[in-house]
Parts: sequence; C-alpha cells; structure tokens
Amino acid sequence: MADTVYLAAFVAVAAIATFATRIIPFLFFERHTEHPLIKHLGRYLPAAVMALLATVFLQRSGDWSATVPGLDAILAGMLVVIIHLLRRNALLSIAAGTAAYMLIRQTGILDSGLAG
Repeated sequence: MADTVYLAAFVAVAAIATFATRIIPFLFFERHTEHPLIKHLGRYLPAAVMALLATVFLQRSGDWSATVPGLDAILAGMLVVIIHLLRRNALLSIAAGTAAYMLIRQTGILDSGLAG
C-alpha cells in the first residue's frame, strides 16, 4: 500500500513538473512575442536543436566498429531527412527514423553481409 501511494505521488509530482515547464514560458513571455530576440530564437533554435540531436545520435548510437562504420545510424538519419523534406511532418519523420533504426539494430540486417 505504501509503495502504491509513493508511486502515485511520484507520478503526480512528475506530471505537475512537466506541465509547469511547458506552460511557464507561455505565461511569462506572452507579451514579448514580437521582440526581435524571440523571433530570432523561434526561427533558428529548432534547427540548431535538431542538428545537435542528430550529431549526438550519430556519435552515440551508430555502430562504428561495423564493416561500414555508422551505417545503421546514417541510414536512419537519412530516412528522417528524406521523409521530413517530402512530408514536412516532424512526428512522422522521427517515428519513421526511430522505427528504421530499431529494425536495423534488432534484426541485425546490416550484420548479415548486406553492409559489405
């Protein structure tokens, strides 16, 4: 019983903290949406964050000891870029790239001689 109460309290606090971090910027910066700095960040920050995430993904997730080093991560990353350029849907792009990467890693398709 104590574990259930503890877990429920933990989930509630985590949910409140997550919600608060999402809503606070809208509450405090609502008046400043026309500020040049906010416009600049809104235009360039998403691309910079995606580039950073892609770099970290390639470094950390790629199999750099494979026959073709990093091919598993590079193929999934290329799929994300292609789908995003075609559909302009970030959720679809990321989901497809994640699914492709997991398929490559879990099936070992590149380890079975297809890579080299």
